[in-house]
Amino acid sequence: MSHEDHGHHGQDEHPDEHDPASHGREPLTGVDAGDLRATVDELSAALHAYVETAVGVRAEFGAREADEDPRVLALEARVGGLNARLYDLLHARLGLHADLTGMTWDDGDADADSPVEPGAHDTFHLGFVVELPPTLSDLTLDAVIDLVDDGGAQIAHALTERGYVVGEWGAGRGAPVLLEDDEDDEDER
Repeated sequence: MSHEDHGHHGQDEHPDEHDPASHGREPLTGVDAGDLRATVDELSAALHAYVETAVGVRAEFGAREADEDPRVLALEARVGGLNARLYDLLHARLGLHADLTGMTWDDGDADADSPVEPGAHDTFHLGFVVELPPTLSDLTLDAVIDLVDDGGAQIAHALTERGYVVGEWGAGRGAPVLLEDDEDDEDER
């Protein structure tokens, strides 16, 4: 998501979301960061609870069962909600479009321009934040998945036409689609 193309997040909770002061070109002074710090503290506590719970659940069950355990899922939802709250607060108070939930692994000495072996593979993801228009319409969010699925089919076809091998692909709503390679990569980490 680019800084220009941000989605609509919680405008009802934050009526000042596009306040000229927080989204303006002038420096912003006098911001009370108390609610920002409180949310970070709450997020930190939720992450600690997640680690403790995940360790305990994993001691009881295999990896796949632990991934589906309601205690783990509930804490993941809590962390996700707190991440969203922090994003909304940073956006409303400071006009920032903070990318705090992305993941980046340091590949060490891997050179992106170095040649790769035939059969080498990786996974790629494309995400959208979609909202209904502010006026009455016959559009539904349920119809979006069909458009995303059609787009995925077109991308897979274009990749195949260019000579790539697309072993599998998927479209999902609300969370990234886990493919076989994703699960294998997770097991290796």
